[in-house]
Amino acid sequence: MDDDSTANRIELHLRSLVRAASTGQRLPSTRSLVEQFSVSAITVQRAVQRLVQEGLVITRPGTGNFVAARRAMSRPDFSWQTTTLGPSRNNPSAISAAMTQTTPGIIPLHSGYPSEDLLPIALVRSALARASRGAAVTDRPAMEGLPELRAWFASEVAASPGSPGAAPSADDVIIVPGSQSALASIFRALAQPGDSIVMESPTYWGAIAAARQAGLVIVPIARGAGAPSADALDAALVTSGARLFYAQPNFANPTGAIWSRAESDAILGVIRSRDAFVIEDDWAHDFGIDEVARPLVAHDADGHVVYIRSLTKSLSSAVRVGAIIARGPALARIQVDRTVTDLYVSGTLQAAALEVMTSPGWRAHARRLQSALRERRDTLARAVVAELGAETLTALPRGGINLWLRFDDRVDVADLARRSLAAGVAIAPGTDWFPTEPPGAYARLNYSGPRPDRFGEAIHILAELLGR
Repeated sequence: MDDDSTANRIELHLRSLVRAASTGQRLPSTRSLVEQFSVSAITVQRAVQRLVQEGLVITRPGTGNFVAARRAMSRPDFSWQTTTLGPSRNNPSAISAAMTQTTPGIIPLHSGYPSEDLLPIALVRSALARASRGAAVTDRPAMEGLPELRAWFASEVAASPGSPGAAPSADDVIIVPGSQSALASIFRALAQPGDSIVMESPTYWGAIAAARQAGLVIVPIARGAGAPSADALDAALVTSGARLFYAQPNFANPTGAIWSRAESDAILGVIRSRDAFVIEDDWAHDFGIDEVARPLVAHDADGHVVYIRSLTKSLSSAVRVGAIIARGPALARIQVDRTVTDLYVSGTLQAAALEVMTSPGWRAHARRLQSALRERRDTLARAVVAELGAETLTALPRGGINLWLRFDDRVDVADLARRSLAAGVAIAPGTDWFPTEPPGAYARLNYSGPRPDRFGEAIHILAELLGR
């Protein structure tokens, strides 16, 4: 039996003694517990410390462990906050099931983050160590970010396939602590509470939550196999008066869809004709499998595209570094919001991110990542087709980290998610990605998580729950 299991047994034993004892009563000594459970003193101390942290036990060095005084039950009155706070723009349900932490043993197909074996951990650790020894660990960086990192983000757009030379410069880049923070700033900076914003449906749940938090009214438009209809976008902008369109042209979350060049041109044509902005979320830039991402911002010289790219999913969830690219007065407004919100992004994280992304090791990692994602995608997709039927898989994504499934419309996906979790498989109900009522029964499965060797087992469990 491992130390954690034994520590849990000791903890349960001590809890039973505490419940039956009076205040101040001495508990068994560490030595006696070591002999009783045949463990080390460290394991015993770990169990005791848990009870100390809860205020159930008091430790007196050199004397022993004693039952702490019982705390009087108190019931704070928070009811006054109900009226004071008023209605909420968001509630806990705005946070997707994809953010839920699961216990060991669960097959996690719900998460939105790649597993550690798909990340350049050795490069990240080395870069963070070097950054911590340099000036970045003490110097306050510029509000807009490190010049070298800003230049790198701009150069990535310039180097994208088919770029016609309208790429931004470093002066158009603002470094941010991840894309979620970027979305919140953009929505606040470019719109007022009560304004409308057009969004693809389905779309990223975090963008839905951020728009509502900013007090915006979401106008959903259906996306097809690729982009939404340009005519539908034009009608939505005209009827709602919206001047913002949030979109994911490359490997959309959750569907994995990608816009064609013709669709991109048509969308940009509508945006220009209506003097609007398209907020391009290039979240999966580094996760191309059969295609590479082609940023829309590379085809815009007049500031209609506000671009977001984050490195967090590519490097490590601990490296919250991303960028906004914008031009003109929109850039100035976003910069003000970023400064008021966060002042600046950690220079240490910026320096480490720059080192990793410009190293030869990153390019080698990117090639391995592409191959690993293809294998995992295909493995999970084959299991879905075999167990759930080909009609369940909406499409085989050409990049990204997710499969988008549609079940029979009679399936209660929220109930399926609860039952599958109880059976050892975590999935994300599709309702999280719709800004309004979903038109069917959908779920998102992430193929970049741990234990791809259990994909078949997970889908077999879902099939059994569905009665296939």
